[in-house]
Amino acid sequence: MSKLPKPNKVVLAYSGGLDTSVIVKWLIEAYGCAVVCFTADLGQGEDLSGVRAKALATGASEAFVEDLREEFVRDFVMPMIRAGAVYESSYLLGTSIARPLIAKRMVEIARETGADAVSHGATGKGNDQVRFELAAYALEPTIKVVAPWRLWDLSSREALVAYAKKHGIPVPVTPRKPWSSDGNLLHISFEGGILEDPWAAPEAEMFERTVSPQEAPDAVTEITIGFEQGNPVSVDGERLSPATLLARLNDLGGANGIGRLDLVENRYVGMKSRGVYETPGGTIWHAAHRAMESLTVDREALHLLHDLMPRYARMVYNGYWFAPEREALQTLVDRVQEAVTGEVRLQLYKGNVTVVGRRSERSLYSTAHATFEADTVYDQGDAEGFIKLNALRLRIRAALQQQ
Repeated sequence: MSKLPKPNKVVLAYSGGLDTSVIVKWLIEAYGCAVVCFTADLGQGEDLSGVRAKALATGASEAFVEDLREEFVRDFVMPMIRAGAVYESSYLLGTSIARPLIAKRMVEIARETGADAVSHGATGKGNDQVRFELAAYALEPTIKVVAPWRLWDLSSREALVAYAKKHGIPVPVTPRKPWSSDGNLLHISFEGGILEDPWAAPEAEMFERTVSPQEAPDAVTEITIGFEQGNPVSVDGERLSPATLLARLNDLGGANGIGRLDLVENRYVGMKSRGVYETPGGTIWHAAHRAMESLTVDREALHLLHDLMPRYARMVYNGYWFAPEREALQTLVDRVQEAVTGEVRLQLYKGNVTVVGRRSERSLYSTAHATFEADTVYDQGDAEGFIKLNALRLRIRAALQQQ
């Protein structure tokens, strides 16, 4: 057992599954404290109707079940995609971006209920423990954190099941899948089990949100996404709330086999891990956003964002959402995004997203300058001096090398 000061009341991020159900009872046994369970509906697609009753039956003194889908997309997913954040060139950060919102609400509930600690079911090997705890400390510096997986001796699923049966905690009788999954409105992730072998291909039955590209329709689906200041606001001319819009894109992407990713990534704690992801709507959104930026953002401002994007993505992945560097960078991002307004037309076909058109009243594209036909606004002779000035340092270096 850690030397953690005994908490009086703990707010637990509670899913209703085996791990967190055991944690409720374990916290009560280990510390004699009250436990407040908190379950966030982030669009994971699970039936949460019985979660509150189960938490109370397991021993929780209070239980909160809250629909945070709109806040999740509006205040977390949207700012992240405005920044174009992609971790290690591939991962759209679906799990990473959900953790700061859960931690934020846990801290708020701790204040509301007089709790002095928060707890979670993340293991001591993963990224989520870091994300939950960095966010909690950033928002409430005196909060205590109880991380059972770093403290108890229940080191396997079999041990958890035995503990649950001993304490009368219902263990769901469901077919055990040889992998674990975690989802929200942006994506669903799969890891562990058979995926721990990076050579083993994901099984077809694993995927939940997308048809395989081979089984997707043979016809192209064409859509138009409208943007205002870097955020998508409509699909095919219909204005939608943030969460409703992402759900619509998920349906469109999933039906066309879009958004699957198989990735070996570098965890913040130091090890490599293999994850398989489905991000259908986010993949379409990201492609459309990049297309809208290309038309409306000044060259050097756009290049600056692209230079900074990997760093922003690492901040999100590593758990620094509420850190001053992320907030400062977000200010820069949002200033640039003021011009990102207009429409993007895309075609969805068998796992592919293809941009086929973009238009905007803020467009910086000038047909008069870009045309290959005759024009009166661009003197091609000016390019000679431009090239010679930019070549000056190269010519001096070459001359010295030839001496």
